[in-house]
Amino acid sequence: MPEYLQLYIFDTDNELENRKRAFTQGSSSLAIPDSIIVQLIEMMDKHNHLAKTFRHALFLSDLQAGHSFSTVEVRLLRSWDARNLRRGGERMSVEMLLLDSQATMVPASVNVNCLAAHQTNLEAGTVYSLTGFEVTRCNQDYRLSDSSLLIRFTDSTTFEKITDPAVPIPLESFRFRNYSEMLRLANSNNQLPDLIGKITSVKSTITDPPLDKNRVSATIKMDNDTSVTLTLFDAQAVKIHNQLAQMAVDPRICVATSVYPRMVGGRLFFNGTAGTHIHFDEETIAGESLFSSGLLEQDTGLAPVGRLLRSFAKVETLSIAELNDFVLNASSQNIDFICTGKVTGIKLDKGWCYVSCAKCFKKLHRSVSSLTCLSCNKTDAVGILRYRVEMSIADETGEGLFGAFDGVMVKLHNMRAHEAVNLLPGNDVNPEESDAPQFVLDMEGNTYTFQVKVGPYNFTANNHSFTIARILCEGDPEPQLAFVDDGAADDNGDDNNDV
Repeated sequence: MPEYLQLYIFDTDNELENRKRAFTQGSSSLAIPDSIIVQLIEMMDKHNHLAKTFRHALFLSDLQAGHSFSTVEVRLLRSWDARNLRRGGERMSVEMLLLDSQATMVPASVNVNCLAAHQTNLEAGTVYSLTGFEVTRCNQDYRLSDSSLLIRFTDSTTFEKITDPAVPIPLESFRFRNYSEMLRLANSNNQLPDLIGKITSVKSTITDPPLDKNRVSATIKMDNDTSVTLTLFDAQAVKIHNQLAQMAVDPRICVATSVYPRMVGGRLFFNGTAGTHIHFDEETIAGESLFSSGLLEQDTGLAPVGRLLRSFAKVETLSIAELNDFVLNASSQNIDFICTGKVTGIKLDKGWCYVSCAKCFKKLHRSVSSLTCLSCNKTDAVGILRYRVEMSIADETGEGLFGAFDGVMVKLHNMRAHEAVNLLPGNDVNPEESDAPQFVLDMEGNTYTFQVKVGPYNFTANNHSFTIARILCEGDPEPQLAFVDDGAADDNGDDNNDV
């Protein structure tokens, strides 16, 4: 092994002439055919590891803002379309994450105007030689990597596949964060980290055929055994739903890239983004390591993912009579159904609203001078007025009692409960003891298609009212459903049967 290396830097665009000149300096008149010199150069580049290293010595960490004529060897980790939702999902660009031999990860973007030259050449996992590109600062919000730079392809960019990189490039790279770090990132709009953990439950609202809005949610147990909820939407949800439905063995490990962390009601949730890719079990080195760690041998007491997915796989349509029969004859479970019926009455025995705890959504108990939350054990709880409307709904087969809570009512009427109080007649009215606003009463006689959330509460002897998870009026876009998968209350209060 050499102890010292001496590096000469030449104009490589005129490399052949530069090397010929070296043979003709001084008194030497040695003449060597150009073809031999070219073959020698190619041989050194191909077989000498030092020559390969020096010729491709530029790394992603060396990049500076501006146009770069240098060559860098990178692995394309993953790519996805960036679309303009305000223009009907119009495609704007293809976004990528690139990785070099130093494990530096940098985002890259190919504008739609440059896609024709590169689109068929983009293959995840492949190594490329990248030359002639622009380097700019990336958006500091929703960052996909730790780098502050972004590579933009131009008309002069070359992106060529190579099979023998000068220096080996890692096969994968992730930005996993532990639970405490995820908490600090939640709702900050700063980073889109990667998530890894054990799958303990899966819930899908994919209909057959899929509607405009679809969701798949999975409960993931992170490194400290804390459970979080990962939710995918629309096309991503349908893709993962179909993938899970076709798997012969339940997946146990999930790796999700570029997810958005958020805190809702004291719980940590993750939403999928355009850059989110899902990998199961041993599809990644990181997943394989956790899969084979032995931690999965512990019995969680939960049903296998595949069985859970199948029980929630399709939101089936039932008549109201079939729904009533289901809770009488089936075993206790969590499941959703689609029903259509006419509102035959608004039930005001329990009022149309209630004052809930701002933290847990449970009904607060009044004293002379304060509001008490028994669930949070607080005697000075902050109260929020929320909807709770019970109504009888019937179809040609039967009738049932249904409850619509805050999330559903706000989306249906575009008015929050505390705003609706202003529509009540009189001054200093206690809304919990007043008649319902007219727009609530006007629901009677209307026919709705709605999604019903059935849970263990519905299988008890005296509780056969059903929670409406969403209402879809004819011609309206389908409302988004918010839920979690481990029996906890979701963030819109629609699971609150203790009011």
